[in-house]
Amino acid sequence: MSGVMKRMGMIFRAKANKALDRAEDPRETLDYSYQKQLELLQKVRRGVADVATSRKRLELQLNGLQSQSSKLEDQGRKALALGREDLAREALSRRAALQQQVSDLEVQHQTLQGEEEKLTLAAQRLQAKVDAFRTKKETIKATYTAAQAQTRIAESFSGISEEMSDVGVAIQRAEDKTAQLQARAGAIDELLASGALDDQSGLAKDDIQAELDRLSGGTDVELELQRMKAELSGGPSQQAIEGGQQDAAGTGQGQNQGQSHPRFDKQ
Repeated sequence: MSGVMKRMGMIFRAKANKALDRAEDPRETLDYSYQKQLELLQKVRRGVADVATSRKRLELQLNGLQSQSSKLEDQGRKALALGREDLAREALSRRAALQQQVSDLEVQHQTLQGEEEKLTLAAQRLQAKVDAFRTKKETIKATYTAAQAQTRIAESFSGISEEMSDVGVAIQRAEDKTAQLQARAGAIDELLASGALDDQSGLAKDDIQAELDRLSGGTDVELELQRMKAELSGGPSQQAIEGGQQDAAGTGQGQNQGQSHPRFDKQ
């Protein structure tokens, strides 16, 4: 069971890694990293401000203690001038205690001042790195966007993109269907012409019938043309033309008969 669980875990991590790789956009990752750097810079700046505030507070306390120390020194000097040595001794004792506090605060002040300088220097360095990263980020983003556009254009020209491949498949299918229909129509025409298939519409004609129809149509056209010429010239009508053709045909037959049977007159 442990081996199966390890294998399942490995498969799940592999698939998750692949899905994350497809979903990852380097430009978004760079923007996120830049945002985190800005947040870190803001924290450093707030730290510098906090240390500076603490230093300023210590300076105020030092100024106050030094004022009290100076005041106690003046009071002790006056008390000693008036012959009050006890009061002068008490004033100097209090002044010594204040001086100890001043010394402690000066040590803390120096420590805070050193921390402030370190944080200020760190903030300046971090600011320079953030500015450099921002410039590099924008350059990488512009390069990535240009490369992505060039890749899409190249895929479109080569026909390997998803959109163009779908269009290419549709065009190929349309061309195949068109060629198939053209081939089928040509085959049917050849079969009809050869007589292998019957024309159910009854409009198909063989070669002899087509020739006869052509000759008959030509004769009708010639007769109609002669009739129209006769009407325009005021000549004989269509019946006279047809009658003249019949008489000419009869005369030709009579002449042929006279030539066949000659007649001799009596002398």
